[in-house]
Amino acid sequence: MKRIRILLSVLWIMAGWCVAYAQILTDSNLPIVVIDIDGGASIPDEPRVYGNMKIIWHQDGSRNYLTDVNNPQFLNYDGRISIEIRGSSSQLIQKKQYGLTTLQADNVTNNNVSILGMPSENDWILNGLAYDQTGMRDFLSYELSERLGQYAPRRVYCEVVINNDYKGLYIFLEKIKADKDRVNIVKMDESCNNYPEVTGGYITKADRADNGDPVAWTMQGYGGGWWGGSSTTFVHHYPKPEDITTAQHNYIHNVFNTLASKAGSHDVSVTSGIPSVIDIPSFVDFMIMGEFSSNVDVYELSTFFHKDRLGKLRAGPIWDYNLAYGHDEFGNRSLYYVWQFDNSDNVGPKFWKDLFNTSLFRCYLAKRWFELTEPEQPLNYDVLCARIDEIDAWISEGVGRDNQRWHQMNQHASELQSMKTWIQNRIDWLNQNIGSYDGCQDVELPPLVISKIHYHPEDWWAIDGDQLEFIEITNNGDAEVDLTGIYFRELGITYGFPVGSTLAGREALVLCSDSLAFIEYYNMVPFGQFDRNLSNKSENLVLADAWGNIIDQVHYYDSDPWPWEADGEGPYLQLIDLDLDNSLPESWTIGNDLTGIMENTANEGFGVFPNPTTGIVNIVGAPDGEYRITNIMGQTLMAGPLNDRIDVSKLPSGIYFITIGDKTQKLIIS
Repeated sequence: MKRIRILLSVLWIMAGWCVAYAQILTDSNLPIVVIDIDGGASIPDEPRVYGNMKIIWHQDGSRNYLTDVNNPQFLNYDGRISIEIRGSSSQLIQKKQYGLTTLQADNVTNNNVSILGMPSENDWILNGLAYDQTGMRDFLSYELSERLGQYAPRRVYCEVVINNDYKGLYIFLEKIKADKDRVNIVKMDESCNNYPEVTGGYITKADRADNGDPVAWTMQGYGGGWWGGSSTTFVHHYPKPEDITTAQHNYIHNVFNTLASKAGSHDVSVTSGIPSVIDIPSFVDFMIMGEFSSNVDVYELSTFFHKDRLGKLRAGPIWDYNLAYGHDEFGNRSLYYVWQFDNSDNVGPKFWKDLFNTSLFRCYLAKRWFELTEPEQPLNYDVLCARIDEIDAWISEGVGRDNQRWHQMNQHASELQSMKTWIQNRIDWLNQNIGSYDGCQDVELPPLVISKIHYHPEDWWAIDGDQLEFIEITNNGDAEVDLTGIYFRELGITYGFPVGSTLAGREALVLCSDSLAFIEYYNMVPFGQFDRNLSNKSENLVLADAWGNIIDQVHYYDSDPWPWEADGEGPYLQLIDLDLDNSLPESWTIGNDLTGIMENTANEGFGVFPNPTTGIVNIVGAPDGEYRITNIMGQTLMAGPLNDRIDVSKLPSGIYFITIGDKTQKLIIS
């Protein structure tokens, strides 16, 4: 009987705890996420379990009440999910982190839906702020990376209740994946094994091989690593390990090997060196975020890279910044006076240190650092402290309730102050040690201007309007411009001018989305073809040199004050005057006079497409007769009767010339 009374007492106490935990939260200034697992089951690491999720969110900014859990007026989401515990070291603590997928009622079909104002998708994460007394290291880092101009997972603080048990303060977070509103790369399938399809898109990460995912490859580092000796393991994130083909694996692996080789030899050639392989601005910003925060895992764990089709390898998005800004749960490595790529622990592959020791790359790193720490800039100390205080005021209620539940942020106030002091010390140290940017301070940029944009053409018979898109670029100077290495820096469309390309003074060229459709419709030959399509709503077009220096930038929109007629009504956007600031909508009007485009096309006499090529070229607009292909020394390498297609796959990479009659065009074989 005594044992029964003791057991009943224990059960009564446990029931009391559960009721108490459920009643910690009644209302919040933050959204409230309520999850009920089918049958009241617990959530395992795997497999996923099913349940219902409701998100209470007063979008007018007023308080959110748990009693509104059945009020459709205040539910941002009310539907099915699958959910599991996620994370590695964070699974050691009581407060768990979760990965979830929004589903339709059949428990099978993904439900792409906007959550808390974030773009529609189906894969989400509930970040439990593991090991972080401040509750904001991840949140602040993603926000800062976003302010630097890089994509970072969107995020909203919330409070979470699961099975009537208050779980605390969380960040509702986007999962890193290939998507037009996340990592904006083209999607691949098993058929993408040949050029150009095999060139992208990819998301690759340096990390432990979690969930049974096989190691794709390893790369050596300069020092020891906590998790893997002196080597770093890489894992395919997209395409998934079970989906990626041998050709795709070999391609992206070779990209990383090429990066290692070019960085190791400090090759800064814009045609064949570091800037020909990687997007310099994304690598610079990634290193700045990792080093500024002294993130102990930044180069070896949860280290993401991505590459679009025909594009350069890019670093990021950043991920997992809870062991940073002076805090390290597993040691004392987040110091303000070390380089994380050179501290003998988690240093990552050699190419990080090799990039830093490449003088021109380091020059751009220093230049960017000092730009970002100027007054009013994101990494300025006063700006940072003000933002930290704003976030703290925003989450203070949730921090209190989370402490009541878990007692894991009981040093919150002192930790915040320590982090501010650490940040000041870190900024001072970086200022003294990052080096000079004298060698890249004053870069002479060509006077190229984005002068026409046809982002939403009308359909024409059987040709989809997307195939008729084009961008015109004008040389607004008198001297000829060498276009080698110039590219569109932002994800969305991909194009890089081939080696040896030039544009004469006061002339223009046209890039299009589909050369064959463009030729058929406009009866003219474009200079080149970009990959993917322009957005019909808004896109940031950034024309940059090989090192990422911005030559021209236009961020257009499909609505006022931009000319709305260009949005599918037939006309294109046209710059009123080349000397106007083309970043301003009032500098643009609409145009539909195609003779202006015809007069400014780069190729005359006949067209060669694609150019550059790796094999077959199409000849358009040429008279019947003989063709002759010569090298830059004037030696004839191929000749014969002309037809519409010429196979040049046996010629080595380089610059050649095709002559037909009295007309000659440059041919680039890549």
